[in-house]
Amino acid sequence: MDLKERLKFRPFRWGREWIVVALSVVLAFLVWLLVNLSQQYSGTISVPVMAQCNLEGYGTESTNTVLVSARCRTEGFRLLREFSRRERKIVKVKFNKADMRATSPGVFCVIGGAKNSYVDQFFGEDVKLEAFITDTLRFVFAVENHKKVPIDVPLTVSCRAQYMQSGPFHTIPDSITVYGPQERLDAIEKVTTGRLVLSDLHSSRHGLLKVNPVKGIRMSADEVSYELPVSRYVELSATVPVGVLNNPSGRALQVYPPTAQVYLRCAFPISKDPLASFKLYVDWEDFSSSLSGRCAPRVRSLPAGVLEYRVEPEVFDCIEVH
Repeated sequence: MDLKERLKFRPFRWGREWIVVALSVVLAFLVWLLVNLSQQYSGTISVPVMAQCNLEGYGTESTNTVLVSARCRTEGFRLLREFSRRERKIVKVKFNKADMRATSPGVFCVIGGAKNSYVDQFFGEDVKLEAFITDTLRFVFAVENHKKVPIDVPLTVSCRAQYMQSGPFHTIPDSITVYGPQERLDAIEKVTTGRLVLSDLHSSRHGLLKVNPVKGIRMSADEVSYELPVSRYVELSATVPVGVLNNPSGRALQVYPPTAQVYLRCAFPISKDPLASFKLYVDWEDFSSSLSGRCAPRVRSLPAGVLEYRVEPEVFDCIEVH
């Protein structure tokens, strides 16, 4: 190969080497950038937040947004993405109503350490909070038509032998708030749940019940918890005298028969004999307001542990004596 041919070949060879060098530099820069952006850095992150909360008498979402800013530690990719955004997507955060402090009608604030439990909802799980820059979050909620109504539970209960319901069935809460147009609210007197059937009970029962939805109505809760106390019992019986209470001075009643047969169902085990303090009486006020002189006996107070009692006979003949 002569000198002329070598000179023609060299520009091509050096041009290709320059491209390889340039690509190597670019690749090295990209690797360096990826490695560095994957490291943890401190920076400021800001997000517009709309509050969601089940506040009685108000809508479920705030009518305003609050820009929540904090000094956070996260990957460089996240910080670069935050700095490059022109528009920020509104973040809807569900707040516990216990953290909402009313400062004026319709205005609720989240202050102090209460914000810390919402960091993941504000900024995401890939962020470690260093310090909040925004101190107080102030949200405005619109007033809605509402009323509080009781909860009705269609209930069927049966217990195993020697067991019985030892207290009232109740739900928690016992009423809920309903929201909607006023004409619809006026027609609602209660809300119901699905039928609850409890059979062969031998211990107390608790659980959750779904509230039946009402078309066009929003409810403060879509489920409630319930409790039904159940106890094992033993039955005791005895003959006890029937006394008289509240009779005026100088006036007396004769009760026939003078004794009654009583049957007590008592929670097991029994620590103290309830019959020793079980007293029956006829109230003079019942006698004076009775046309026939027949009165049902009363119990001044049930001894501890007595779940239920029955008296035979159920009514007594009373005659005033002088």
